[in-house]
Amino acid sequence: MRHKVAGKRLDRHQGARNALRRTLIKQLFEHERIRTTRAKAQAIRPAAEKLITMAKRANATEETDQIVHARRLAAARLADPEAVKTLFDDIAPRFADRNGGYTRMFKLGPRHSDKAEMVLLELVE
Repeated sequence: MRHKVAGKRLDRHQGARNALRRTLIKQLFEHERIRTTRAKAQAIRPAAEKLITMAKRANATEETDQIVHARRLAAARLADPEAVKTLFDDIAPRFADRNGGYTRMFKLGPRHSDKAEMVLLELVE
C-alpha cells in the first residue's frame, strides 16, 4: 500500500517520469500554456511554481553567487539553456510582485479517445 507516499507515479518508471516532468515544465515555460491531462498537470504544477519562486529570489538579490547557483539548479532540473534563460529573463520579472499562484488550470472536459480529463495549465499573467 502507498499510504503517505508523496508524488504521482503517472504509470511510468522513474526515468520516464522524470523526463516527462522535465519536458512538460519546459513546454510550460516556452509556450506559457500547455494542454495535458489533469494528473500530469497536478504533478508538474508545484515544481514549476518552485522554479519560478527560485528565479524570482535570485533576480531580487545583488549577489552574483546566488544568481549563478539558482541558474545552475534550474539548469539541472530543466536541462535546457533556453528554458532557463526564459525563466530568469522573462517569466520571473513578470511575477516580481506576486506571492505564489503563478499558474492556473482550466478544465477542458474529457479527451475524445479515452475520456481522460484534460486541462489547460497556463501562467497567470
